[in-house]
Amino acid sequence: MRQALRKAGLATLHLLTGAALGLVCYVTIGLMLFAVAATVVVVGAGMLPEAVRLLHLLAGFERRRTGAWTGVTVEAAHLPLDRGRLAERVRTVATDPGTYRELGWLCAQLLYGLLLCYLALVLWPLALLVDGALGLLGRRPAVLPLIVALASLEASFSHALLRPSPSARLADRVAQLSATRAGAVAAHGDELRRIERDLHDGTQARLVALSMRLGLALRAYDRDQGNVRPLLDEARRQAEEALTELRHVVRGIHPPVLSDRGLAGAVRALAADSGLEVRVTVEGLADGAEDRSRAPAPVEAAAYFVVAEALTNAAKHSGAARAVVELVRTEGQVRVRIRDDGAGGADESRGTGLLGVRRRVAALDGAVRLSSPPGGPTELEALLPCA
Repeated sequence: MRQALRKAGLATLHLLTGAALGLVCYVTIGLMLFAVAATVVVVGAGMLPEAVRLLHLLAGFERRRTGAWTGVTVEAAHLPLDRGRLAERVRTVATDPGTYRELGWLCAQLLYGLLLCYLALVLWPLALLVDGALGLLGRRPAVLPLIVALASLEASFSHALLRPSPSARLADRVAQLSATRAGAVAAHGDELRRIERDLHDGTQARLVALSMRLGLALRAYDRDQGNVRPLLDEARRQAEEALTELRHVVRGIHPPVLSDRGLAGAVRALAADSGLEVRVTVEGLADGAEDRSRAPAPVEAAAYFVVAEALTNAAKHSGAARAVVELVRTEGQVRVRIRDDGAGGADESRGTGLLGVRRRVAALDGAVRLSSPPGGPTELEALLPCA
């Protein structure tokens, strides 16, 4: 009985909040009508975007309230109002389907918010009378659950009215894919330029020097064979350096260690060469190239480069001494988390490394979260879908 009273009390509080929100909606409806009239006669056209901004705030509050009651997030889908001049913002208001859905909720909330709250208040005396008697008889309450059901009914109405329409979800998905595709193209271009730069400044320069050294050795051979050996030794050293540079470039494209040892083994090798004290924890992944728990190759490559960039930044810029790398494979995704004890203050806008990580992950429809307050610690997390 005590638990039923508690649930009914929370439901009543939810309904009272909805009723109060309904009264606010009543005032907002009048404000919206006045803003529309002012826009039609041109005088006070700037009121309409601000009135719609208030509408978005109210709808956002109701989405959070509904999500808290149901446990299901209600996503918003309306166009931003902070871009362009006044005429463009008014045009956005007039053509945004999300705003019209919120207007429909605004009018409906005024009705069902007040009505359902009134029904709950009417049910309380009956609940105290009937359920009190049932409690004395040792039976379950019969009326208090109805009050909880009224709160759930209100939440279901709000969820149905405020969730994005299928066309809005499709448009949002298209916009997201367009952005990630542009990011992937930009990341690909940056990668090609990096490879070109590494080949031009590193491997190509060493090969030119090697060719010159071999030319000198040939001329010396014709004159004095005794002086050829030092030139050949130098040529061999330059050839080895060129091969080292070339292997570095190849590893930047797709590290062979990924193919040989899998993601877990490759990250352990990366941690061992980082110069930091790195602890690697792995869940759901096993070492080995033939293991069935391996993620798809693009996901493994993206996860590897996330760890590589994070450890490089920790060693070079943050002054960290220790780091923790977590790799977790679930049924639908791979989660990569790197945390170091450095000075923090990492900023994507000050370099291309973290921006490249975000673009690479976004190209796979993943997400990146960076937390790096001044003073540390820095934590970089990437979620890579691999269903």
